Amino acid sequence: MAQAPPDTLPQGRFLRPEARVGELVEYELRYEHAPGLEVIFPDSAANYEPFEFVGKRYSPTRTRKGRSLDRTVYRLRTFSLDSVQRLSLPVTVLRGPDTLAISSVPAQLRLVRTAPPVVPGQVPNLRQNLSLQPVEPQFNYPYWLAGAALLLAVAGGVVLGFRRKLRLRYRRYRLRKNHAYFLAQYARHVERFTLSRSLTNMERAITLWKNYLSNLENNAINSLTTREIVAHYQNDSDVRLALSLADRVIYGNQFSEDDTETDLAFVLLRDFADRQYERVVTKMVQP
Repeated sequence: MAQAPPDTLPQGRFLRPEARVGELVEYELRYEHAPGLEVIFPDSAANYEPFEFVGKRYSPTRTRKGRSLDRTVYRLRTFSLDSVQRLSLPVTVLRGPDTLAISSVPAQLRLVRTAPPVVPGQVPNLRQNLSLQPVEPQFNYPYWLAGAALLLAVAGGVVLGFRRKLRLRYRRYRLRKNHAYFLAQYARHVERFTLSRSLTNMERAITLWKNYLSNLENNAINSLTTREIVAHYQNDSDVRLALSLADRVIYGNQFSEDDTETDLAFVLLRDFADRQYERVVTKMVQP
């Protein structure tokens, strides 16, 4: 990197002559040059000692009467205790393969002291102030997080401890709802059969009964024949009689003079479904 003076030097100055320790101060860097030059101003990685870089704002290049002007204002602060502090920032000019670093004339800033100077060997007078100062309350994140974790742990323990009871209660609720729905649909098919004497309605009632027991007991009796269903339920007398009466009506088209036999078949199948529902619910609550 070569050092060479351009036609004019960069001009640096503090926008006010004095500042306190840690107080923000603005430093303006200006450079007037020929329009064809490529100029680079310092960024946040430059050396600002004894100051610290806080930020900057720059203005677009302005060209008038054959001269271009670049201007940047830096926001700085200092924690040095020197009475007078100086700063000189370099401007980089690119000229083909060569690079020129042109330093500005040092600008100085006077430090304003807010405490009286300390005389060696003399203890300064201290001013006592015991009045309470208002402090803005802060959100106590650790305690809230600990409380939330404890609450989650308790909730998890409750869920783990009562998980079986909750699952049983929910399953019993579902079984009760399904059973009530089955009884309503079953009664509707029976009523339609009674009014129309249609074999289709009777078949629908029997199919509904088989599907309900399949879901209730988690089996596949809806795909079994009448003989297989009777054997599955250990030759239950009500199931055997009801399905025999239903098969005689559906497949043999043998209607009786009155509705006694068909009514009996429907009642027996409904009562058997009630007993199976009670058996499943009772088995659930047993340990």
